[in-house]
Amino acid sequence: MGKRILVQRRGRGGSQYRSPTKGKISPTKYPFILSDETRVGMVADIIHERGRGAPLAKVKLLDKTIFVPAVTGITKGRQVSFGPASPVLEGNVLPLDSIREGSTICNIELSFGDGGKIARSPGTSALLFSKTPKGSIVRLRSGKSVLLKGNCRATLGSISGAGRGEKPFLRAGAKLHLMRARGQLYPRVRGVAMTSVYHPFGGGRHQSPHKPTTTSRNAPPGRKVGHVAARQTGRGRRKRISRTYIEK
Repeated sequence: MGKRILVQRRGRGGSQYRSPTKGKISPTKYPFILSDETRVGMVADIIHERGRGAPLAKVKLLDKTIFVPAVTGITKGRQVSFGPASPVLEGNVLPLDSIREGSTICNIELSFGDGGKIARSPGTSALLFSKTPKGSIVRLRSGKSVLLKGNCRATLGSISGAGRGEKPFLRAGAKLHLMRARGQLYPRVRGVAMTSVYHPFGGGRHQSPHKPTTTSRNAPPGRKVGHVAARQTGRGRRKRISRTYIEK
């Protein structure tokens, strides 16, 4: 009898497949303030969090301490302002209505009060393209444009930590520790490289699934591998329509 396949062991929810909570910080969000209120805090420290690529800025306000993704150029001991009356400086948080067109922004809210959802990864930023009566148009790094309300807040500048992925890991152990902090499985073994008792795609004379890789949504746990409930797989080929012109 073989062991349970890897998909079944992960689905059980064992400790080896969970993201560790030790060293994790509370959610990094903007402080909830009124839309016309302005508050000032000080950057107490620049710290690192497990499983996060971008450094965090520890900002102390009068009544509480918050954590926000650090932008490029921010330093310890600097003042950070939140609100529409804040000066237009990198690191300050303003609503989109108070930011000039063409400015580089990051950590953008989708709706007022959610704390920032867009452009939060290391080195990422967006462009405040234009303002319209319906809202502000923000152009993302992918080229996609989104229309947001003018009261949504954003941070001036770009998230620090750009180029973090350029340094190679060199050792498999370093990559293992990173993936464990993120709660991701590493290393990943191909199913076709296993034997038939460990995976439905394993075994055989050659490394091949030997069966269709699309699987039903209602398949049992020992067979639910591959493309689960896939609408289509492979390359999407365009249908060529040949037209015949008859000369009269």
